[in-house]
Amino acid sequence: MSDIRYSIVITCFNQREFIRDAVESALSQEASIREVIVVDDASKDGSAEILKRYEDSIRLLGLCSNRGAIEARNRGAALARGEYLIFLDGDDLFLPWTLDVYEQLVELRRPAVIVSTVRHFEGPVPALGAFEKPDRLEFVEYDALMAKDRPHGWYTNAMVISRRAFEEVGGWTPGIFQLDDLDMVSKLGYCGKCILIFSPCTALYRKHAGNTSHFVPPFLRSARLIIDRERAGLYPGGPEKRLERYAFHGGMVFFWTVKGLNAGLYRSALKLAARGWPMIMVAVLRKSIVVIHGRRRVEVGRLDRDGSLVLTFAGNIEN
Repeated sequence: MSDIRYSIVITCFNQREFIRDAVESALSQEASIREVIVVDDASKDGSAEILKRYEDSIRLLGLCSNRGAIEARNRGAALARGEYLIFLDGDDLFLPWTLDVYEQLVELRRPAVIVSTVRHFEGPVPALGAFEKPDRLEFVEYDALMAKDRPHGWYTNAMVISRRAFEEVGGWTPGIFQLDDLDMVSKLGYCGKCILIFSPCTALYRKHAGNTSHFVPPFLRSARLIIDRERAGLYPGGPEKRLERYAFHGGMVFFWTVKGLNAGLYRSALKLAARGWPMIMVAVLRKSIVVIHGRRRVEVGRLDRDGSLVLTFAGNIEN
């Protein structure tokens, strides 16, 4: 059995100006518990030459033709030997304490999935002095991702997925790139215990002109695909969990309907709303029930200097 706890899979395509930061941030994590796999998706901008400098420290897979981020991630995951998989886009990076935080929760609770938070930035990578080394950890544990009762963002770079669960759901879904993280969460919805981290953040999301988030139409198409997958029964949980899944997906439908309207894409946005209105209604009902009954309490832990986690108290912290 492998001693590697985490397989970090970095994928890149023509990200020469960013890829060094991504790789360095992964290599800065505790070496004894991780491996770093980099998949270069047939870059033409010199990224491959930069990556070759790290060949002694990483497992490098260079694809002969551009296959897209989804296939690149799946190809990297197929090489993984770790108990958990973590994916990092080539223009983003981890914070120095990322694996320390994850490891404390894995040791304590053995979840199937951990979903953390990110911080956005533009321009140069923020100096480490802009962040205080965290001494406090705030998180909520659920029996399943679909049971979450607090708002939380979904970022590929802030997910820790057990390799067993990842393989059972078939990896990343071909054909869904925008909202791929939300599709993955939906597939993992009942794979086992999950933990949502609210503090500290564990990854930096770089905002630049090439971010896909600047282009709304592909997200509207992916949102429709996710609705269709839910209607077709392709997400786990069966009919008995349909309302719980509807509540989860309803938030996505509402968010992207508003984004589409704000972008002037009235026809596409209204089509999305028409297709997903039952989910929006269930999401509103679910939120009302949560307001009445309250949310699950946030657990608070103290991260000691040696990296160990000590749970100090639980409080009803609003997020």
